[in-house]
Amino acid sequence: MAGTFGLNRSLGSAIGAIALVSVLSAGAVLVTINQLHEVTEDRARSTRIIRGLNDFRAAMLNQETGLRGYLITGRESSLEPYRAGRAALEETITRLRGLIGQDAEPARLLADAVTAARAWQTKIGETALHSAADPATRPEATRIESDGSGKEFFDTFRARLTAIEAVEENLRAAQNERLLRAESNASVTLWGGTLLTLLICAGIAVAVNRLIVRPLLEVMTFVGRIGDGDLTGRIAVRSRDEIGRLGTTLNAMVGGLADLARTNRSATANLNAAAAEIRAS
Repeated sequence: MAGTFGLNRSLGSAIGAIALVSVLSAGAVLVTINQLHEVTEDRARSTRIIRGLNDFRAAMLNQETGLRGYLITGRESSLEPYRAGRAALEETITRLRGLIGQDAEPARLLADAVTAARAWQTKIGETALHSAADPATRPEATRIESDGSGKEFFDTFRARLTAIEAVEENLRAAQNERLLRAESNASVTLWGGTLLTLLICAGIAVAVNRLIVRPLLEVMTFVGRIGDGDLTGRIAVRSRDEIGRLGTTLNAMVGGLADLARTNRSATANLNAAAAEIRAS
């Protein structure tokens, strides 16, 4: 029937609203999860950079310790920390460059630190080792290692590494704030979507009771009265949906039954009158 608002459309709209809220909530949760993932990855990157800076310091300290041990003892085995430190430093520099990437300030600081470390290796480490190999120049090797120029290189790269560490610590503080905000957004989104879904479900329950359950109870009561022979009542039609059309149809049916009953009563009265006239004749 044209112009009616069917129950299927009402229920479909309600179900569609629930589906829309669910999709929007799921989308918001996914966005928040992505934010959490990004923040977690950034924090892990900063942590790895700080560990790499500590490895840088340890590698240089091992080289210095190995060099001093060799200059003191003259034994080749004393150079093991030095050689291990050189290899560890190369690996650490490669790892730090990959972690820092295109970040301008940390990349510049790392380049300065690497330059200072390389200068110490060339001007102090390798020069002292070369001089220490010849007994005649061994005192010169000791002088090179202890004259204080090596400390300047160490102070330079340590200062640069400390500056990078400060940058990463500031980033981690900002990342912690982002993490807290993302967790808060995830909680609000989850609980908000759940609450909104519950409200829609409660509204559907109320609507079903008002649009379907109560009208059907009225129809069942009305049909029961018809079954008992009461053709005088009419059901109130309050909507234009399927149940409203059912009520209109029942009212029309009851009206037709009432007219048929009146016709039957009139025909019966006419028959009774005719029969009485026949008996009188």
